Amino acid sequence: MDDLAPQALATATALPARYYVDASMPAIDRSMVFDRSWQLIAHACQLRDAGDHVIGNLAGLPLIAVRGADTAIRVFHNVCRHRAGPIAQCDGLAAKSLRCRYHGWNYGLDGVLKSAPEMQDALDFEPSSIHLPQLAVKIWQGLVFAAVDEAQAPDFDTFVAGIDARLGADRGLEHYDRHHRVGYDIACNWKVYVDNFLEGYHVPHVHPGLNRLLDYRSYRTELMQWHNLQWSPLESDASLYGNGDALYYWLWPNTMLNILPGRLQTNRVIPLGVDHCRVEFDSYYATSDDEAADAKRNADLEFSDEVQHEDLGICEDVQRGFASGSYVPGRLNPLRESGVHHFHEMLRAAYREAGSNAA
Repeated sequence: MDDLAPQALATATALPARYYVDASMPAIDRSMVFDRSWQLIAHACQLRDAGDHVIGNLAGLPLIAVRGADTAIRVFHNVCRHRAGPIAQCDGLAAKSLRCRYHGWNYGLDGVLKSAPEMQDALDFEPSSIHLPQLAVKIWQGLVFAAVDEAQAPDFDTFVAGIDARLGADRGLEHYDRHHRVGYDIACNWKVYVDNFLEGYHVPHVHPGLNRLLDYRSYRTELMQWHNLQWSPLESDASLYGNGDALYYWLWPNTMLNILPGRLQTNRVIPLGVDHCRVEFDSYYATSDDEAADAKRNADLEFSDEVQHEDLGICEDVQRGFASGSYVPGRLNPLRESGVHHFHEMLRAAYREAGSNAA
């Protein structure tokens, strides 16, 4: 437990390699981090009408978010109560009900079983008594968040404290639309990717194109209790973003909001094992039929893909370094890696509790 003791930023080291490579870590991360946190599921623009639904993955727990006939958005386990088949295998629109793809058990949009084929001989079988397990849901700035264990998750208002004021009315996230998704499967632990996101220290060395747009000397990190913000002045051609501020929010434990002029991009880091994760990028833009807006959208998507492939390569290299047996935790840069330290201190607290529970 010595390496889990709290560390002051000025003398802090990074987490040891075993927290990125040990086979026991996915179960610990699931129980102590993901099940006790608010997880980004979707933007409300993806769930406009009754029956619209979006699937997700919470560190191994399949989820489905659906707009009900009563207009409420609910998030359920995407696991049939019969024999664990999937209720949905992809996003969809205007479904009248939720039908399991395995044996056809049919649930209402409220998660209550409506019918089950050929179950008439099952004694005391009452469909209405069977419900899909449901998560707590909060909708903020047009974004849908859900928690497995709301009692263990942060108070939601505290979780997002200060972001509304920073964005102001003119950059409200609920106004975005025109959704586009791309995903990347990366051969690294999910924490490697989060570490990489949380510092601009690597930008001059890994992202030459992005470095030309940001003012590295002015690049700063601001820490809050449950999230942090990296920001920098941004200068780019009007055909891409124009000028303004680049705001990069991280919300515990695995959600990022990349907010540039005219664009909201969310990304979620989904654990797929101790040394694999998937990063899903959802980009949203203001509704417009203007050809110039379409061109800027396409330029943004192309530039984002370039940056993500640069991150993908370095994150996989870091994972190999962790697995090599060579790595001894290095000192963190107090100016450039305060966000990493913030994340690691939160992980240390979660892992200390896991150790205390095990004892």
